[in-house]
Amino acid sequence: MKRRFLALLMALSLLVSLSVMPAFAAEGEDDALNTVRALGILVGDGQGNLDLSAPVTRAQFAKMMVVASGSSTDDAGGTVFKDVAGSYWAAGYIRRAVTAGWFVGYSDGTFRPNATITLEEACAVLLRLLGYDASSLTGAFPAAQLSKAAAIGLRDNLSASQGAALTRAECVTLFYNLMTCETKTGQIYAQTQGYTVTNGVLSYAALVEKNLCGPFVSDGSAPSLPFTADNITVYRNGAGASLSDINQYDVYYYNTYLRTLWVYTDRVSGTVTAVTPNGISPSTVTVAGVSYQLETGEAVYSLSDFGAFSMGDNVTLLLSRNGGVVRVLSAADSETVYYGVVVSSQQESTSTGSAAVQTSVRIACTDGVIRTFSVPSGSFASDTVVAASVDADGVSVKSVTAKTLTGSFNTSGTSFAGYSLASDIEILETADGGACASVLPSRLAGATFDSGVRYWTLNERGELDRLILGDATGDLWNYGILTSVSNSDLSSMGGTSGRYAYIMDGKAGTLSTTNAQYLVETGGAAFLYAADNSLSSIKNIRSTTVTELAALYLRSGVKKYLLAEDVQVYLVKNGSYYATTLSAVDTENYTLTAWYDSLGCPAGGLVRVLTATAK
Repeated sequence: MKRRFLALLMALSLLVSLSVMPAFAAEGEDDALNTVRALGILVGDGQGNLDLSAPVTRAQFAKMMVVASGSSTDDAGGTVFKDVAGSYWAAGYIRRAVTAGWFVGYSDGTFRPNATITLEEACAVLLRLLGYDASSLTGAFPAAQLSKAAAIGLRDNLSASQGAALTRAECVTLFYNLMTCETKTGQIYAQTQGYTVTNGVLSYAALVEKNLCGPFVSDGSAPSLPFTADNITVYRNGAGASLSDINQYDVYYYNTYLRTLWVYTDRVSGTVTAVTPNGISPSTVTVAGVSYQLETGEAVYSLSDFGAFSMGDNVTLLLSRNGGVVRVLSAADSETVYYGVVVSSQQESTSTGSAAVQTSVRIACTDGVIRTFSVPSGSFASDTVVAASVDADGVSVKSVTAKTLTGSFNTSGTSFAGYSLASDIEILETADGGACASVLPSRLAGATFDSGVRYWTLNERGELDRLILGDATGDLWNYGILTSVSNSDLSSMGGTSGRYAYIMDGKAGTLSTTNAQYLVETGGAAFLYAADNSLSSIKNIRSTTVTELAALYLRSGVKKYLLAEDVQVYLVKNGSYYATTLSAVDTENYTLTAWYDSLGCPAGGLVRVLTATAK
């Protein structure tokens, strides 16, 4: 049975955050160029200009080769060629390439660093890097080198012919091929350098990760970077941004080769309730009922017995892109307000034998995390919209007055009711009983809200950055087929009962209720579960006969219905239901009935169940 609760969503989102990084590549760039840039083989000039049409000199190729080899250069003075001074910019790279046996000079004692490198020269030196010496080749130079390079894939997608001077773009292709070529001993070259190759493709994310610098915490001024701000790329929470968008306490990373920054604004605030395994060497901290891994030495020290923070302190945690703690701030340094709905509220004793009590409030916050806040007193009904504040004075939870908004989302899901949506907007959908989940703006594209917006806030740029909605999509409900309904009158015993048999996600089950009945019939139905997994409601959904079926939609006459991504399809035979797939049914051989949600949700109306009866 599907249970779309925020707790599950939180767990999934945390798993995703550990493995997903925003797109690294600039639009229009191909895999080869992105990979070679990420390896540091091609970095451009001081302003990041790649100048791909320019020819490559022997000195430049020597540098590319040494970087590709993962070798370090000998920066000591001296030279092995009379035309390469010890102070020459590429002297160290040339010396390394020559002493390793990859590059050779000319018989007159020169290297000719400014001469352009030809295809056969480039193939010859890269073959030596791969371990192919003269004994591995058949024939004489350059035919033997060009033939072997083609045989192992080094010349794939390369149009240059013998004698041609290579451009920077052609060198990109050559070095990209190098990474997946086999060495003389039969190993994939990139794997000998410690990189990941899957199905013949070098992992781009792993390359970026290897050369990623950070995390760093912004002090509010422009970040200190080892490259100029020209042609720089900035991502903030996964969306395109600029350096001016970086604020104090943002956490950022950079890749020098790609001239790219990734900025994150994730932070959590609340009371420290646990530090594990001990105060001498802590590795995790629990704040507002959620545990976080300590990722930096600074964070470890701050929460150790020697640091500034201890149990019971109100703090703000600055989180890395992996969800770990980068830095710990006092609540006074970074006041935080969370908005959300109450999942549960209960009073607890503050300590054994004490008459003092506190209220523990579990709140489904708009960022998709359920947090627990402890406040001195108070009582909060489930599904109440609240604001939880953490500041120098402590933690407080207060109900907020409804703040409604009407209007439509545009078809791209980037604006609503005349407001642009912030790139990091948090949208929380709620339903009776405390069921709730985060919603992507794209899920609401084109939907019109005459009501249903419970609360909203704007950021400093006047963009919508939080929305708390009522039942907006119908996705909080679980869908299936009711196969039998039995409601009993137990008035003589002081109540009523109900028994409801169903099939959902291909599995049959039965629900029994006491002192509650649902006025439903057999057929398509929607089931709503509260935050504590108890049944909150059952409703029938409407049906229509299908006249046309496609992969993403169907038609009933002239009316078009979109299919839910998880639409259930059942073959009906002799009153029994058998789970099948969408591709297994059609309107030619089956009578199809579509059951679509009719719960009044602005972004609902999707076909949730499809039944097929053979004609």
